[in-house]
Amino acid sequence: MKIVVLAGGISTERDVSLISGAGILKALRQRGHQAILLDVFLGYKKRGDDVSNIFEKSDEMDDHVNDIQAVDPDIESVKKLRDGDEKGLFGPNVIEICRQADIVYMGLHGADGENGKVQAAFDILGIRYTGSDYLGSALAMDKGMAKKVFLQSGIPTPNGFSMKKSHVTKLPDEIGYPCIVKPCCGGSSVGMSIAKNEEEYNKALELAFKYEDEVVVEEYIKGREFSVGVIGGKSLPIIEIIPKSGVYDYETKYQPGMAEDVCPAPLSDEITDKMQTYAIDVYRELKLGSYARIDFLLDADDNMYCLEANTLPGMTATSLLPQEAKVLGIEYGVLCEQVIAQALATYNGETEELPAPGTNSHYGKDDLKSL
Repeated sequence: MKIVVLAGGISTERDVSLISGAGILKALRQRGHQAILLDVFLGYKKRGDDVSNIFEKSDEMDDHVNDIQAVDPDIESVKKLRDGDEKGLFGPNVIEICRQADIVYMGLHGADGENGKVQAAFDILGIRYTGSDYLGSALAMDKGMAKKVFLQSGIPTPNGFSMKKSHVTKLPDEIGYPCIVKPCCGGSSVGMSIAKNEEEYNKALELAFKYEDEVVVEEYIKGREFSVGVIGGKSLPIIEIIPKSGVYDYETKYQPGMAEDVCPAPLSDEITDKMQTYAIDVYRELKLGSYARIDFLLDADDNMYCLEANTLPGMTATSLLPQEAKVLGIEYGVLCEQVIAQALATYNGETEELPAPGTNSHYGKDDLKSL
């Protein structure tokens, strides 16, 4: 197949996206596909250049990708690298190249790749892609809106609210300190803080508002952290994340050795089934597609809280979804192909009906197949 791995962009998760994209590219090529890696913002060459045979000269697309840094990237410096103006997300020849592909593997992360805008543009242009459509992407990316959906659907989630920069309010008594403050539509914990008092709360708001004009404030839940991958409406084994620093922040997520991941997570059968069931419920209620990863907290009394859904889960060396699949004997390349297979099934009208609310459907070792 001719596949564009779309990555990069100008979100705070640009580095994560490029590393994920490089891994996906290598795996797809090893499995015999004509795959190219394309930066959605920087594009390829100059606008108007001939790209009609781009898949036949894919070696020209190869570029060096640096390791992910311990801090989020300098986006203003990235913007200056583009040939021509900085307006608009799509760089030179991006649309033209994506139109030639059988499918676009969405290796994007963060606001510009997961908020539904790229997906909506591709829908209009008839470009096929992996992951959730524009509506599911937008619902999941807006943490304030997702929280409302969780509450209306009976999915447990920390108490919280969203706040605009133009209408800053004091912390309500029903939430209290400590509390979590984070950008409403960010990812990878960029701009997130734990505030223990009013002074820290004001500083946390100041930091979060540097990234966007809306933030989410929620009660702090002390507990163990878990994630559940979902592919095509079925859950993967649960993975537990144990940050060595005590906080699962940007550095901990992407610097090797900063966290211990345990999969399958050491949980009772009852809690495992309950968490996987909620993960599928989230997948359904947010109208997600292809695949996703749902994050949870479990407190000392085994109370469960859903934090958020990731519509384009990371595929780096430390990412969670590949680790969950590997427990089932599914290697990285086969997982990439399965993501594509789920997307193609949706376009062909071949997707299976999702399990009924409150029902768990999970993968066994022989369920995930390559193309």
